Amino acid sequence: MKQVVRVSKWIVVLAFISLNTTAQQQQHSFSVKEAVDYAMKNSASVKNALIDVQIQQETNREITAQAYPQLNGSLGANYFPKIPIQTFPNFIATGTYYVLQQEGVKNSSGNPITVPSDVGFIQASFGTRFTGTAGVDLSQTLFDGQVFVGLQARKAAIDYSRKVAEVTQEQIKANIHKIYYQLVVGKKQMATIQANIERNEKLLHDTREIFKNGFAEKLDVSRVEVGLTNLRTEHLRVENQLQSGLLGLKILLGMPARDELILTDSLAMDNESALTSEVLEGNYDYSKRKEYQQVELLKKLGEFNVKRYKYTYFPVVSAFGSYSYNAQRNNFDFFDFSQKWYPTALVGLKVNVPIFDGFAKDARVNRAKFELNQTQNNLENLKMRIDQEVEAARINLRSAIASLDFQRKNMELAEEVYDQTKKKYEQGLGSTLEISNAESDLKVAQNNYYSALYDAIIAIVDYRKATGTL
Repeated sequence: MKQVVRVSKWIVVLAFISLNTTAQQQQHSFSVKEAVDYAMKNSASVKNALIDVQIQQETNREITAQAYPQLNGSLGANYFPKIPIQTFPNFIATGTYYVLQQEGVKNSSGNPITVPSDVGFIQASFGTRFTGTAGVDLSQTLFDGQVFVGLQARKAAIDYSRKVAEVTQEQIKANIHKIYYQLVVGKKQMATIQANIERNEKLLHDTREIFKNGFAEKLDVSRVEVGLTNLRTEHLRVENQLQSGLLGLKILLGMPARDELILTDSLAMDNESALTSEVLEGNYDYSKRKEYQQVELLKKLGEFNVKRYKYTYFPVVSAFGSYSYNAQRNNFDFFDFSQKWYPTALVGLKVNVPIFDGFAKDARVNRAKFELNQTQNNLENLKMRIDQEVEAARINLRSAIASLDFQRKNMELAEEVYDQTKKKYEQGLGSTLEISNAESDLKVAQNNYYSALYDAIIAIVDYRKATGTL
C-alpha cells in the first residue's frame, strides 16, 4: 500500500513538471520581417551592442564632468606623541643685545656692548598634540584644450557606438534572411518528398495487384519497395535537418529552444524579369552601407584625436579656492564646540604652461595623424570591397535567376516524363525499371530546382546587403 502511495506521488510530481513545462512553452508564427524584429529585441549580440551605446553615453557624461566645477570636502585629525622640535636663530639673545646696545651699556672692560655676529640657535617645540581640520576645496577648469576637444567629440563618439550597433544588427538581419529562407526551401522540399512518397505508395499498391494477377515479377515489387524506402529515409533526413536549422535560427533570434517556431513566409520568384531590371541595373551609394558610415565616423574621431593632441601645446588655466577650519588641542576634544575653530580661506588662479617634455607631445600628434591615415586607407579599401561585393552579387544573382528558370522547366519536364512512364506501365507497355529511372530523374530535378531557388534568394539577400538596402 505504501509503495502504491509513493508511485502516486511521483505521478503527481511528474504531471506537475509536465504542465509547468508546457505552460512556459510559447508558440511563435513569424514572417522573415517579424523574425528580424524579434531578434532586434532578444539577440544577445544586439543587446550587447546597444549596451555599448549606453556605455559610451556614460563615458560622454564623464568627459562633460571635466568642464564642471569640482568640489571636494575634507576632514582630518593629527596626533603627535612627540611634538616636532624646531631649530631657529636665538632671537631672544639678539633682542637683548640690541637693547643693551641702544642703551649704551658697557661691558666689564668699559667697552660698549655690541650685537655679536653669532648668537647661536634655540631648539623648541611648537604646537599642540592634537590638530584638526575641516574644509572644502573648489576648482574650475577655465581652459584645457583636451577637455574642449573632448566636449566637441561627444556626439561623434555616441554616433559611432550607435553605428557599430547598426552594423551588428545588419549582419544578424542578413543571417536571419539566409537561414529563414533555407528552412522555407527545406519545407517545400519536404512537401515534394511527401508527394513522391504518396505517389510511390500508390505505385507499390498497383504493382502488387499486377503481380497477383501474374503480369509482373516479384523483382518489380521489390524495386518499388526499395525506392519507397529510400524516399522515406530522405524524408527523415530532411526533417532532421529542418529541426537542426530551426534550433540554429532560434539561437540567432535569442529565442528559448523550448519555444515553437513556425515560419509563415513562402518563396515567390515569379517576377524575375522585374527583379533583374530593378536590382541588376540599379545604382548604389556607398553611404548607404552601415560599415561605410561607421568608418566615416571613425575618421571623424581620428580628426578630433589629432586636434586634441595639438591642444596640449596650449597652457591649462584653472581657478581654485578653499575654505577650512583648523583647531589645535592638547586633548582630543574636537567635538567640544565651546572651544574655537579658526577659519582660513584661499582663492587662486593657476596657469600650467608646457615648456619641454622631451618631444612627447609631438610624438602623440604624429601617431594620431598616422592612425588617421590608416582610417582613410581603410575607407578607400572599403569602397573597393563594396564594389567587389556588389559586382559579385550581381553576377551570382544573374546566374541564379537563369539557373532557376532552367531548373523549373527541367523539373516540369521530369514530372511529365514520370507521369507518361507511369501511364505506360499501368497499360502494360513499360517496366518498373523505366519508372525507377524516371523517378530518379525527377528527384534530381526537384533537388536541383530547390537548390537553384535557394541560391536565387541568397543572391538577392547578398545584393541587398552589399548595396545597403536590405
